[in-house]
Amino acid sequence: MIKTILFDVDGVLLSEEHYFDASALTVWEMLYSRNYLGLAPEKFKIDYSEIEIKEIRDLVFDHDKALKFMKARGLNANWDMIYLVFSHQLIHLLSQIKGYEIQNITKWCQAPLNRETLQEIGEILRRYDSKIDFRLFVKDFERSQAMKQELLGCLNELVLEKLGVKTDIFGVRGELWSICEHVSQEWYVGDEHILASTGQPSVQLGKEGYLAKEMTLAPKEKIAQLFKDLRHSGYEIGVGTGRPALETIQPFHHLGWLEYFDVNKIVTEDEVMQAEQKYPDSRPLSKPHPFPYIMAYKGKAASVTDCLNTKLPLENGDSILIVGDSLADLLASRKLGCQFAAVLTGLTGKDARSEFEQHEADYILNSVLDLRGILER
Repeated sequence: MIKTILFDVDGVLLSEEHYFDASALTVWEMLYSRNYLGLAPEKFKIDYSEIEIKEIRDLVFDHDKALKFMKARGLNANWDMIYLVFSHQLIHLLSQIKGYEIQNITKWCQAPLNRETLQEIGEILRRYDSKIDFRLFVKDFERSQAMKQELLGCLNELVLEKLGVKTDIFGVRGELWSICEHVSQEWYVGDEHILASTGQPSVQLGKEGYLAKEMTLAPKEKIAQLFKDLRHSGYEIGVGTGRPALETIQPFHHLGWLEYFDVNKIVTEDEVMQAEQKYPDSRPLSKPHPFPYIMAYKGKAASVTDCLNTKLPLENGDSILIVGDSLADLLASRKLGCQFAAVLTGLTGKDARSEFEQHEADYILNSVLDLRGILER
């Protein structure tokens, strides 16, 4: 009998579309803005139209083929996706000048890739006729069987293959990953919230952000009524999301959902990153690692050590239902021994049904509102 329901957010309650738009704009900015590689500064601005954003996203993610590939491999964090796509393109660009700049390339691949290094690389790349080609992403990565964060390690293999340089700087969440994260947050939360979100000011001012433009995946009033009815019926409810706290708590408050949750059972990327900093040998702890859902179940009063040492599968796993839209959510639920309800409102929509059927999801729902049908059986 189900007693606890733990929700993912993106693709279940809130649309991921603005996240993917911000992700594409991040890659675009890091390639073209003078703040980073600066390959073509005239292509960068901060006030793109919706049509322009769609065109950029279609280019950067090859009409979402790259996004769907990464999701299918269990990679769930937008920051990891941005880092993977940008780093891959950087390697591709460097491969075109290795015959002329191998000494510089070797130097760059042995040192942290910070913003100053990116600007140095861009200055040299502009001397040559190197071409960007986003279509190579899936082609290069599908040769590997790597799953989840293992995909980041493939970047080091590509450096060796395409540049002839041995390195280990791409397989970790280092300085370049942090740059990708910060630029992405500039686009998503805007100037007003960037300091609270990242602890650092904007590098590029003038971004309004998407935080006030959240799109729900069902009428917000109906989702609120669902939460209200669940609590009234005695269910414990919580959240395990890859979103940062600011991008979870604030929208829930604005939408009138927060009152139905115990905030101690809303676990975000903030808690995951804090845990990773405290226990670096346990990285990565983001989904599909079950850590976010373990803490959401136990509550944030539980210590990180307690959550990491929790015996899996849970003895009472059958009483817990995880509601998500991705393979990462499903894999986490399997490690926990919990039931899993797949919602077909994520990136691939109803096309994800066959994948969830293949992985034997316990339930497949067209909308989070269809959860009522499960509980009324």
